[in-house]
Amino acid sequence: MKLSLRRVLTLFAAILFALATGMTAAQAAVDFSNAPQGAHFARGAGEPVCTLNEATATVTCTGTEFAGVGNTNAEVNLSLTTTFTGVCRNPGNRNVVDPFTESETTEAPPVVVESNKNGRLVIKQESLTGTTEEQFLADFSCPNPRWQADVSDVDYTFEYSVTFAGFDEPAILIRG
Repeated sequence: MKLSLRRVLTLFAAILFALATGMTAAQAAVDFSNAPQGAHFARGAGEPVCTLNEATATVTCTGTEFAGVGNTNAEVNLSLTTTFTGVCRNPGNRNVVDPFTESETTEAPPVVVESNKNGRLVIKQESLTGTTEEQFLADFSCPNPRWQADVSDVDYTFEYSVTFAGFDEPAILIRG
């Protein structure tokens, strides 16, 4: 596969930005066998890149553009799961009473992208904010109302997909 200088520089800039801001980036898995015959990235476009900003619990995926899709539409999906691990403590003696692991998934509404003239499909940037630790603690209750929750770890996983109408599997799948 031939990489354009613009694509390489865009990817390099996204990785540098992610490293500088404490965000993580994930690479796309592209499978054009799950797209209309002749589908390809439009000139100057390429695989989307998703970055996760853990400080704000936000995942952002860059847009892209396809050519050669005919009149085939696509659906874009984005979800973010936040898993909180911790313990409930008895405030009187600070003893651990009850460990917990809770996950909360936030899903963006599916976006149907319609192909325009000349068989092009323009997918815009998508962002989604999940549950922050502060939001989780505001809603979480330990089994005993006198116990206090103490979160020790927060993990984020996301999934971004672009699936063409008439296909069962996504042409683009990014997991991070």
